[in-house]
Amino acid sequence: MSQSSSAEQVHSCVGHYLTPDQLEYFHQILCDWRQRLKAEYAESRLRIRTQEETGGDIIDRSTKDSARSLEMIQRNRKHRLITQIDAALQRIAEGSYGYCKITGEEIGFERLRAYPVAILSVTTQEKMEQHYHWKN
Repeated sequence: MSQSSSAEQVHSCVGHYLTPDQLEYFHQILCDWRQRLKAEYAESRLRIRTQEETGGDIIDRSTKDSARSLEMIQRNRKHRLITQIDAALQRIAEGSYGYCKITGEEIGFERLRAYPVAILSVTTQEKMEQHYHWKN
């Protein structure tokens, strides 16, 4: 069964906000995602360590430096995402997963399905973005 049809089956549960099956669905998605990111993070770390730093002309060195910088940026993003996933898994364990960190309102199944580490409802996210836009 594909993830999409599995999600639709889980979402078809009517009544309570996030059912135990839905929480298990998100737990599994988050765990799988975390595992993939950890593997990519380890591979990236190895690539950075094994990159040859000497040799070549200035253009070759510059290209290698750019590639290394990009690799480090991507690695840092993966690390931040792993941290967000860990926090989401902790919220599942605590029973607060799926609720806006600011207002306490439901984030919504579809939003969580699109971005399982979401901590804000769409309304709160939009208000924060508007505030940021007006402030800058």
